[in-house]
Amino acid sequence: MHILSLAKFRPASAFLIVLASLAADPAPAAEPFPARPMRMLVGYPPGGPTDIVARITAEQITEAMGQQMIVDNRPGAGGTISATILSQAAADGYTLGLGANGEMAIAPNLRKNMPYSPLQDFAPISRVGAGHLALVVPAGLPAKSVGELIAAAKAKPGALNFASSGAGSTAHLAGELFKAMAKIDIVHVPYKGAAPALSDVIGGQVQMLITGYSGVVPHAKAGRLRVLAVTGDKRLKAAPELPTMAETVPGYDVTSWYGIFAPRGTPRAIIDRYQRVIAAMVEMPAVHARMVALGIEPEGSSSQALADGMKQEIAKWGKVVALAGLQKQ
Repeated sequence: MHILSLAKFRPASAFLIVLASLAADPAPAAEPFPARPMRMLVGYPPGGPTDIVARITAEQITEAMGQQMIVDNRPGAGGTISATILSQAAADGYTLGLGANGEMAIAPNLRKNMPYSPLQDFAPISRVGAGHLALVVPAGLPAKSVGELIAAAKAKPGALNFASSGAGSTAHLAGELFKAMAKIDIVHVPYKGAAPALSDVIGGQVQMLITGYSGVVPHAKAGRLRVLAVTGDKRLKAAPELPTMAETVPGYDVTSWYGIFAPRGTPRAIIDRYQRVIAAMVEMPAVHARMVALGIEPEGSSSQALADGMKQEIAKWGKVVALAGLQKQ
């Protein structure tokens, strides 16, 4: 009976030995993140404000995470090409995108068949900053202030033109909002980009343009055009002498905000890590100074604050699109 009992229990003992050996040889640890270079998609060409903000952010992520973050410019269709690529990327933390007004808030109000949903196809990480635009006129135009420009427009309805970087762009809708709130009749002239629009303002072919502040500073200093105001709700730290448009047109507020996004489904731990890097970045004096000089107010945020802000922006620009009588294409 004793021998039989040992035989009976030997298989169980063998099983326990196998378990013990497995416990002594644990499974390989998960790959640390990041283990290879990352990329940040940007929907606009190199050299513009969005691209510069992306490169500043990528530099800090590279330094903080020990792997290079490469800026990948995919311009076209108002930023929606880049956003489409991001929405289809693997949700592993290795692909991020710098999103702005155009592709995240304006496009949904102008396109019938969007290839992505700004509110459903992305994991918001953090805002990075909000860039002021500037209302500029040719140096030879008599108007020296927003009030004088409005008076000139009211004196000759339909005689003044405003340029934009393209139909449906932030610049276009900012002009339409100015037109509606100031109750003036001005004519929209769309261009294929901010550079040719700015060139014609300098040349006097068109009378006004609302565009990125950083792009007009050199021309204003050279006396080729005049900056009448900035478009945010407060004066710029980099140029406190410039009034806001809201000081003449109460309630007017247009900023070009920038946010960092990942594809939907990206692990929360990775999103939180990026968020901590960005929160530290916007507090760095050197980074802060670089962004302020561009007319961009640095700011971090929670994922939820970025998502909530997008909802508000989509609703806001929807109203402007309706005011302008624009149709979804």
